[in-house]
Amino acid sequence: MGIWDEIKNSFRKGTNLTKLIYINVIVFLVISVAAVIGFLLSNPAIAAKALDLLSVPSSLKVLLAKPWTLITYMFTQKDIWHILFNMLWLYWFGRIFLEYLDQRKLVSVYLLGGVCGAIIYVLSFNIFPAFSGIVAESVAIGASASVMAIVIAISVYVPDYTVQLFLFGRIKIKYMALAIFMLTTIMDFSVNSGGKLAHMGGALFGYFYTLNIRKGRDIGKGFNRIIDFFATLFKPRRKMKITYKKTPSDYDYNKIKTEHQTKINLILDKISKGGYDSLTKEEKNILFNESQKKN
Repeated sequence: MGIWDEIKNSFRKGTNLTKLIYINVIVFLVISVAAVIGFLLSNPAIAAKALDLLSVPSSLKVLLAKPWTLITYMFTQKDIWHILFNMLWLYWFGRIFLEYLDQRKLVSVYLLGGVCGAIIYVLSFNIFPAFSGIVAESVAIGASASVMAIVIAISVYVPDYTVQLFLFGRIKIKYMALAIFMLTTIMDFSVNSGGKLAHMGGALFGYFYTLNIRKGRDIGKGFNRIIDFFATLFKPRRKMKITYKKTPSDYDYNKIKTEHQTKINLILDKISKGGYDSLTKEEKNILFNESQKKN
């Protein structure tokens, strides 16, 4: 099995957490290849166009023309450190998430948390005066809002869950989640403020998602139905195999009946010569089935 076949098999059989990480990595590689091609052709617009196609714009007018970016932006990263840290946080907290909640909930929190992050980002850039000069050209990319939603959701669900951290020892994930939120969202807010607003949106969704789960309500259930609907549309249907049972002719029927009767006569002849115990197990079964028919 080749490397590509192993990757496809791993994706197909992996958990939803594995699939989310794979999708992020694949999109990152596509963006990276586009950047290499753009460099070789002295045409940096190639990579810029690829990013523009996937990133969510803050301009409402542009967003209406590219609504799919509300989803694609959360799988798009162009910096190696950006994707590395996002995928590490997603992997660590995603594994804890799957210890208590199912895979479908993980996907809905990731996607809805990302969408919520995008909405907060877009609304903020169109409301607050601080962004009035850049709203027309600003865009956002990255899985941070989605990852933040998962981090907060599971930290609220099992706040006293402890993990072993190098140099820090055992620490509860509620403190880890708080530290992550403060370091990546609150500190130096003026730097990458659009991304940090998206973090807030993801965190907000994760928090309210768990509050509802505790009350027995899954606010991502309807979204999962939508995902299932589109997954069914693109899933290849099994080909129906139709077989026709041939009705035996009178000749075939009489032939089968004659052969069966001959076999019965041979068994009866064997009994008359050596007794019932001389029969094999198969012959005894044939004789038993025949007696059942007559009864």
